[in-house]
Amino acid sequence: MLREVLRRHGQVSGSSVLDVGSGTGALGIEAFRAGAASLTAIDLSRRSVLASWLNSRLRGIPATVRRGDLFAPVAPHRFDLVLANPPYMPATGLLPPRYRMGRCWDAGPDGRLLLDRICAGVSSVLNEDGVLLLVQSELADSQATLDRLGEAGMVPEVLARAHVPFGPVLRARAPMLRARGLLAPDQTEEELVVIEARHA
Repeated sequence: MLREVLRRHGQVSGSSVLDVGSGTGALGIEAFRAGAASLTAIDLSRRSVLASWLNSRLRGIPATVRRGDLFAPVAPHRFDLVLANPPYMPATGLLPPRYRMGRCWDAGPDGRLLLDRICAGVSSVLNEDGVLLLVQSELADSQATLDRLGEAGMVPEVLARAHVPFGPVLRARAPMLRARGLLAPDQTEEELVVIEARHA
């Protein structure tokens, strides 16, 4: 869904792009294909850093790939476009697992472990007319994201919404989420949203 928004977004061409929590690097690669002038990818996972580096090189994209925690590896640099598809799945633990695959989706009891940190820190890496594009599930409360971005001096809006069937992780976690009131008893789809934010 975020790739579709990127294809329509006018700010990509000629921009400097930061893909935070890059995973395989797919979003950054899509931004480069849409005309970005430069691409920097960051992830905390060594495997994700390797995947982002390898995938960008295989496609002839001269991405700068760094390992680290959110925006720390690039401070004090600023970018025209920040992309974020962070973990947002509510989990049983307060912290994500250190090494298992759950690190890719577990985001604390309310799913906001990284979302709140991104909201608080993204203005420090955005140029004056820069843009954040972030995707998340409604399970992690998109209104809270809009509120946190506003509190950080940003002007946010929802650009796109889509209902998608539960994937394997959400299906496995559905009984726990229903017990906590985060899913309706007969719910089989989750709503995903893409949020844009700019400096006020």
